[in-house]
Amino acid sequence: MRIDTEGRTAQGLTTFVLFVVLNVAYLVVCLPLVTVGAATSALLEVTLRYADDERGHLVRGFFVALGRNAWRGTAVLVAFAVPAAMLVFSGFFWLSSDGALTAVAGALALLGAAYLLAALLYGLALVGWFDAPLRRTVRNALLLPLAEPARTLGLAAIPVGAACVAYVLPQTLFLAATIGVSFGAYACALLLHGVFRRRQAHPSELEPVSLHSGE
Repeated sequence: MRIDTEGRTAQGLTTFVLFVVLNVAYLVVCLPLVTVGAATSALLEVTLRYADDERGHLVRGFFVALGRNAWRGTAVLVAFAVPAAMLVFSGFFWLSSDGALTAVAGALALLGAAYLLAALLYGLALVGWFDAPLRRTVRNALLLPLAEPARTLGLAAIPVGAACVAYVLPQTLFLAATIGVSFGAYACALLLHGVFRRRQAHPSELEPVSLHSGE
């Protein structure tokens, strides 16, 4: 029996393998922890390009984007993750105290942390998709959760839903280690692609930026 390498089945299998390799490469690159920002921006860049008419090479493009996005991805991670972590700590601290005011303060702190984490995801995606100064990237990332509330909820639902499934069914962690992260990034990219294309067409709420030239 001859295998049609141009057939849809063969192409689908090849794409599946590439997503598995991309998933493993991303997790390995994230091991030093300080590389999480750069690795995530590179992952979002290649999945955004793939969501845009399957452009670019998933694995090779990831390592190219990793070097290109290294300092900006790390800077965006620090800019959002550090204050978000502080707000999470403050939120749980206030919620552990008795009193209505402390409960309100704790809830507001956790809401602020959630907003910053949404902005972090937008910021890392902006690093990969656009070529813009860091200040402009941070500003646009802070604006996008307000400008796109419905898609922001969708973006938040993907990692939160995956975390809940992993908590209830720990055996699914194998999927996260093989294809879950890269496939989740692709699902996020489908939402982000619509956001970025619409903002390019109607940039009134964001500072103008230019696209990466790509591979």
